[in-house]
Amino acid sequence: MKFTSVPNRDNILTEQNNPKSVDLDTLSTLEIVKLFSEEDKIPQKAISRAIPSIVNAIDCISARINKGGRLFYLGTGTSGRLGVLDASELPPTFCVSPQLVQGIIAGGNNSLRESSEGLEDSSSLAIRDLKDRSFTKDDCLVGISAGGTTPYVLSGLNFSKEIKALTISITCVPKSDIEIPSDIDIRLLTGPELLTGSTRLKAGTATKMALNIISTTVMVRLGKVYGNHMIDVSVTNNKLLDRALRILEEVGKINRDDALNLLELTNGSVKLSLLIGVSKISLEKAKELLVECDQELRQALKKI
Repeated sequence: MKFTSVPNRDNILTEQNNPKSVDLDTLSTLEIVKLFSEEDKIPQKAISRAIPSIVNAIDCISARINKGGRLFYLGTGTSGRLGVLDASELPPTFCVSPQLVQGIIAGGNNSLRESSEGLEDSSSLAIRDLKDRSFTKDDCLVGISAGGTTPYVLSGLNFSKEIKALTISITCVPKSDIEIPSDIDIRLLTGPELLTGSTRLKAGTATKMALNIISTTVMVRLGKVYGNHMIDVSVTNNKLLDRALRILEEVGKINRDDALNLLELTNGSVKLSLLIGVSKISLEKAKELLVECDQELRQALKKI
C-alpha cells in the first residue's frame, strides 16, 4: 500500500489526547474501570447540552414522515453501525415498514461485521448509496460522523442539501473545529477519548443515546405509543405476545383470555385490540376511527 500526505487532524477534539489517561497502560484493572466509569458520565451531559437541536430534528423529521417522507441514517464504521442498529430495531418495536427508517453504512452489510474503514474516504459512494435507495427531497438524512471529517458522510450531506431534503448532522466536535453542511447541526461534545481517537467509546455512546431519543420520540409523535407503552409492537414471538397481553391487561383492564381473543381478531394489533376492548365497537369501526384520527389511539378513545 502506498501512503501519501494527508491533512493533520490534531486540532479535531475527538483526536486529541486525554490527560486523564496518559498512563493508561500502567493502571490497574480497577483503576481503568473506575476511569471509564467516570468518563462515561460525559455523554449524558453532551446530550443535555444538545437538547434544542435534538428537539428541532425530531419535530422536523416527524413533519416530513407525516407527509410521506422517510428517514435515513448515513455513516461509516461505528457511526454507520449505530445507525443501522437503531433503524433495524424500529420495525419490531413499532410495527413500521423497514423502508420507513433505513440505516446506510459504507460497504453495506459486510461492514457490519468486518472493518471497511477505507470506504469512508469515498465521496461518490454515499451519493450512489442514497440514489440506490431512491432518496428524494421529501426524505430526511441524518449524517453521522464523530470527528466531522468523513468524506463519505460529508458528500452525502452535501447531496441531501442540494436536493433540498431535510439534512441533519450528528458529530462530536465543536463548530470551531469544522463546519458541516446541514439544516440542523447536532453537536455532542464528549471530549477526547481515554484511548486517543477511539470514537467507539464516549462519542459512540453519545451518538447511540441521541439516535435512541430521536427515533423513539418520532415514533411517539407518529402515534405509536400510548402512555409509555409500545401499542404498535409487532407480536412475532412469545416474549412480545406476553408484552402485548400485559399492555391490554394494564391499559385496557382486559382479562388475559379476552386479550388473547382480541389479538386473534385483530391479527396481533395491540392498538386495535385496545380500542375494541375498551369501546366495544366492531373491528371495522375501530379501523375507520383510527384512520379518522390519524392512528392516534388517545384521540380515537376520546371520540367513543
